[in-house]
Amino acid sequence: MLVRAHVHVSGRVQGVFFRAQTENNAIQYDVKGWVRNLPDGRVEAIFEGEKPDVDAMVEFCKRGPSGAYVKQIDVTWEDWTGEFTEFNIGHRT
Repeated sequence: MLVRAHVHVSGRVQGVFFRAQTENNAIQYDVKGWVRNLPDGRVEAIFEGEKPDVDAMVEFCKRGPSGAYVKQIDVTWEDWTGEFTEFNIGHRT
């Protein structure tokens, strides 16, 4: 089953390689989408792929890489769109 998760992560999540590790994991799980820093200090991501793989990405975001402190994660499940062909750091509009 193909799913899409829109994630916002708050805490100490910038400057700790959160985006780079998210990208590495997404490539490993064959998840498509993007991750970016927000001006308010949060990290935002869109994950699309098979449900178990997207679930693994959400679980990673709950803890982040070493050095991160995740205070809160908000996950919105949306309809899969298939709009992405890869996973990127940054957001293309």
